[in-house]
Amino acid sequence: MRFAPGRLIMHRNVRHGRIGWVRAGRVVSDDERGLLIFVPRYAPVAHEVTAAGRGMRTMPFAEWVTSSYRLAGGRWNGPPVLKFLPAGAAHSVWWFSDVEGRFASWYVNLEEPGVRWDDGDVAGVDMIDQDLDVVVRPDRTWEWKDEEEFAERLALPEHYWVTDEAAVRAEGWRVIARAEAGEFPFDGTWCDFTPPPEWVTPEKLPDGWDRPPVR
Repeated sequence: MRFAPGRLIMHRNVRHGRIGWVRAGRVVSDDERGLLIFVPRYAPVAHEVTAAGRGMRTMPFAEWVTSSYRLAGGRWNGPPVLKFLPAGAAHSVWWFSDVEGRFASWYVNLEEPGVRWDDGDVAGVDMIDQDLDVVVRPDRTWEWKDEEEFAERLALPEHYWVTDEAAVRAEGWRVIARAEAGEFPFDGTWCDFTPPPEWVTPEKLPDGWDRPPVR
């Protein structure tokens, strides 16, 4: 399954069969290397919150897993971001820009490989975010991110969606080695990307964005 350039698709994170978050983005390219998506500032999004409206990061994980949940809509408040999902890989690489639109850093999101779906009017890719990440600076120095959250959640294996800590870290080290060597996609590719002017940011998520996960 390939998505046509310019198509609006849903990038969704799935936790134990529930949608954790959704971000609407447009397809930049989709080929044998993988899927490249652009998420503009203020793109429509949704994320899981408790009945009281609190997000997972606002409370201890032990409290989160005993809560009831709903999906809350919103807007992407971060800078414009490119997301590259390499074919079959257990990670994605994101390009973050600064407020002036200049490349700022790469972000390695460790995740179980995405599974695509296409319902005609709406389509997307579902993955499982493994929470531990790596930030790679333009000079290719790097650091782990969210290690404390990762450790906190691993301590509750009956509730956590990550089952193999060693595999997650091993994938991170593999990508770090490529980043340090300046190999694709850390070789400057897409660092100067600008979206076509005709790409309009939608006002809301399209009908069907919350269809049952396939991952």
